[in-house]
Amino acid sequence: MNFPKSIEDLIVQFMKYPGVGRKTAERFVFHTINKMDKESVKELSETLTQLKERINYCKVCNNLTDKEVCHICSNEKRDQSIILIVESPKDVFSIEDTSQYKGLYHVLNGVLSPADGIGPEELNLKTLWDRVAEKKVKEIIIATSSTQEGETTALYIKRVLQDTDLTVSRIGYGVPVGLNLEYADQLTLSKAIENRKKF
Repeated sequence: MNFPKSIEDLIVQFMKYPGVGRKTAERFVFHTINKMDKESVKELSETLTQLKERINYCKVCNNLTDKEVCHICSNEKRDQSIILIVESPKDVFSIEDTSQYKGLYHVLNGVLSPADGIGPEELNLKTLWDRVAEKKVKEIIIATSSTQEGETTALYIKRVLQDTDLTVSRIGYGVPVGLNLEYADQLTLSKAIENRKKF
């Protein structure tokens, strides 16, 4: 039996989320129909709209923010001489939860993956080179995941920066090989930053 078009359309929309297959999407839709009143659905809809309207990327580091410059980049108490490079804004939040790192960030929004057509131009690298050129930065810490793509990205950044006076380090391998940072616990991330090594 085919679902009415409105139900099918919403199932398709939910399936656009990562890890949500058809059965899970159907559960979401029927929960929405059976368990949520009209006011709750309206609130959900408005919250999603506000999210897309109010959240943008920091013009300095590319982290998620509701301002032009995020609260980390605008905090003068942060160590302006260190930049920690991560793959996604989620990694920034994970590392901030450790309360161990006091420098700045740079979010790439991905990793190099030639097989998927993702080269240096597709990553947020130009603004990184611009930040380095300002000469305020003394150390770059590369915190890409220890996947093949993460390692390739780290090596590329190291190669581009090899003729500069910067110290280029890589987070210590308290983070298991193949694990994305967003799934690492706070202690593991703290130790990984603490045990970083020159790259």
